[in-house]
Amino acid sequence: MSTPNRKVLDVLNGKTVTPPPIWLMRQAGRYLPEYRETRQKAGSFLDLCYSPEFATEVTLQPIRRYGFDAAILFSDILVIPDALHRNVTFTEGHGPQMDPIDADGIAKLSPDGVMDHLKPVIKTVARLRAELPAETTLLGFCGAPWTVATYMIAGHGTPDQAPARLFAYRHPEAFRRLLDFLAEVSADYLVAQIDAGADAVQIFDSWAGVLGEAEFEAFAVRPVRRIIELVKSRRPQAKVIAFAKGAGILLKRYRQDTNADAIGLDWSVPLSFAVELQKDGPVQGNLDPMRVVAGGVALRDGIDAILQSLGHGPLIFNLGHGITPQADPAHVTELVAQVRSFG
Repeated sequence: MSTPNRKVLDVLNGKTVTPPPIWLMRQAGRYLPEYRETRQKAGSFLDLCYSPEFATEVTLQPIRRYGFDAAILFSDILVIPDALHRNVTFTEGHGPQMDPIDADGIAKLSPDGVMDHLKPVIKTVARLRAELPAETTLLGFCGAPWTVATYMIAGHGTPDQAPARLFAYRHPEAFRRLLDFLAEVSADYLVAQIDAGADAVQIFDSWAGVLGEAEFEAFAVRPVRRIIELVKSRRPQAKVIAFAKGAGILLKRYRQDTNADAIGLDWSVPLSFAVELQKDGPVQGNLDPMRVVAGGVALRDGIDAILQSLGHGPLIFNLGHGITPQADPAHVTELVAQVRSFG
């Protein structure tokens, strides 16, 4: 039996595909009426993440509607701290909350039971691979240790993650242990996703942009490099996308220093710089999500600029961050049509 042609994997292997494959971060989400209906049936947000039936359904919804070239597992980066008994909750309007961790708590962290806790998520991956079209790439993911650690230290999200930065300066050994621990557990989690059917995985470092140069190397690069080393040592065929939001000029060496197969670009990355980054390998991005909300000329011009700058090299078309609840599903239809008409 011939192997199905999965265009996202082709790009991750360094090929230029015309038109470029497309998927969108948070493509399964509140902007879709079918998602809102399923979310209500599921109960809490974590109930949705841990239900293979409901998580599979919401992952498939944007594939049915738009025919994206990749589906990304519906879950959350904070299932790892939830598996570590940090009492994670999601409250509408307040974001995630959990028990903050201190140096003593970090010293007591254990991987025992973590993968058992995450078995429902792995089951979702297997169901997805069985139910997705053969040509659709299935992406797994995890949060990067720095970003996950910021929530664990503060117990909630903050505008600039000052609590985690301050903790790292005051307790460098404990903070390094936390990042190392999260890297090890995250690698186990990604390998399990790959074994269950994920074709590739993405590591989300949503808060990389608050770090200075030295901290970026220590807190963002080093732990992500460790995850990728562990994953590829156990699954050499694994493909990894690393997304360090807000990293700016520090992205110049990010792919090389982490050994990621592709790097995600947020919308603030200038296209002239993105062209330089693409010379070293595949890039993913980087439409401003607000253009999808605006629609019309703003949407068309933003798409065209990316395609003209990056469409002749290895590109996975995506947003520069997640699609917002305010986005009009009709605008996404127009986005997909415009990308697919390129070439």
